[in-house]
Amino acid sequence: MANPIHIGKLELCSRVLVAPMSGVTDLPFRKVLARFQPGLVVSEMVAGDRLAKGDKESLARAAGSNDIYPLAIQLVGHDPDWMGVGAKLCEDAGAHIIDINMGCPARKVVGGQSGSALMRDLDHAMAMIETTLASTTLPVTLKMRLGWDDDSLNAAELAQRAEAAGIQMVVVHGRTRCQFYEGKADWAAVKTVKDAVSIPVIVNGDIESGEQALTAMSQSGADGVMLGRALTGRPWLLSEIITAVDGLPLPNLTVAEKGQVALDHYRDILAFYGIGKGLRVARKHVAGYLEHAPNRTSDKDRREALSSKDPEIVISYLKSAFKAPSNNEAVQRAAEDIVA
Repeated sequence: MANPIHIGKLELCSRVLVAPMSGVTDLPFRKVLARFQPGLVVSEMVAGDRLAKGDKESLARAAGSNDIYPLAIQLVGHDPDWMGVGAKLCEDAGAHIIDINMGCPARKVVGGQSGSALMRDLDHAMAMIETTLASTTLPVTLKMRLGWDDDSLNAAELAQRAEAAGIQMVVVHGRTRCQFYEGKADWAAVKTVKDAVSIPVIVNGDIESGEQALTAMSQSGADGVMLGRALTGRPWLLSEIITAVDGLPLPNLTVAEKGQVALDHYRDILAFYGIGKGLRVARKHVAGYLEHAPNRTSDKDRREALSSKDPEIVISYLKSAFKAPSNNEAVQRAAEDIVA
């Protein structure tokens, strides 16, 4: 692979990275994503103050040094001291990289003056960064947006100051906080950040194909791409995009292999959380797999799959959704396509 990304002394195996997604990139899903060999799979965000107060569940959801390499844990918060304590706890838990969240647009996070709210006060943002860096020996990265709104596009300034402090890589989502996820990500706007720093810059937002990944990198000048919501229900999309970005041909999964990925993921969720909580956590993933499966699931069956408290019923729907057609069925479908 040409032009690999380095974070500190770590060389990433791909220029395609996976974004931290709250309630999504827990350990079971990160283990699935890691099968496809992205350069980095970042944990869902963990609040530094909750870690400091002994919230073991939060750390357990973010950890996984035995299964994920390199292990990147994202911290979110508003108090620099709590962030420092959180960074040290993540290092003790086996993390290889600490990522700081200054990009989350959620009202609950922003209301606590965390996430992308920090882009309204760069001095305070820098206090968070400097304390985190001083509290760990690990490389620290930063995820941000273009700015708070169109009148304060300060991502380049924040990136410059962060690099000077010791940040090793920045990821920029091509929207402002006030845009949430509306409209289209502005990949070209990320170029101002790339032009402002010498550390790796990763472009993020609305990347759902190999072609889009290459376009995003071309428009932004970025060193790599970060994927997010597009991977829910189709983690194998990573193979297509890694092939496009890195020029490393990866095998396409058969329908049966995709179905096995979905089943393994579902069973791992139940084992990790227990049946009761696992059924609730799995719903978003089951919905995604059913949406992207080759065989359509009726609305009635989909509702049952998402509401059933019997794991075997859910498994039966997943198996049906990914059942490979017989030779006769395949011929019939081909004929129907020709007629259509």
